[in-house]
Amino acid sequence: MARGYKQEHVYKHPWERVTSACWRKFSDPENKTRLSHILEVDTISRKLDSRAGKLHTTRAITVNTPGPWWLQRILGDTVCHCVEQSTVDAANKSMEIVTRNVTLRKFVEVEEKSWYSPCPQNHSWTLFTQEVRIRCHTLSALASMTEKIEQRCAEKFQQNSVKGREVMETLCSYLEAESNG
Repeated sequence: MARGYKQEHVYKHPWERVTSACWRKFSDPENKTRLSHILEVDTISRKLDSRAGKLHTTRAITVNTPGPWWLQRILGDTVCHCVEQSTVDAANKSMEIVTRNVTLRKFVEVEEKSWYSPCPQNHSWTLFTQEVRIRCHTLSALASMTEKIEQRCAEKFQQNSVKGREVMETLCSYLEAESNG
């Protein structure tokens, strides 16, 4: 069984500012405590496709994934490594990000897809859309726990998503203040 959700958020800031904030989200020292589950972010590759006018970036993200003691004992680790692949199309004002875990996959698979685009109701605002799919592999000894583990993962993911949006709002405000001089 897989668990998933979709949510949207409107940033009352232009697309250029929001996507700029997105690149700074994990590196801003003032927000490290709010995003304390993010341990490290490294850019693996960045390629500008000048013909298509798109920027393709791959980053490695290391995340602290604490859970109940009994789950940590089964998994053997509380750190998860993920790969984030993003495509920015400035001409069409779109940014797509896909993040997947590369460790702990024999227990749980997580895929997050996010999009930033101009808000259809107000083009000077930005619509953020996020889809998350979590699939726990049935552990023979804990088959009945699979649904509970997926639920816990989804809840934690949604809590961290709220923190991420708060950081983005803060960064957008900083960028707005910078641009206004």
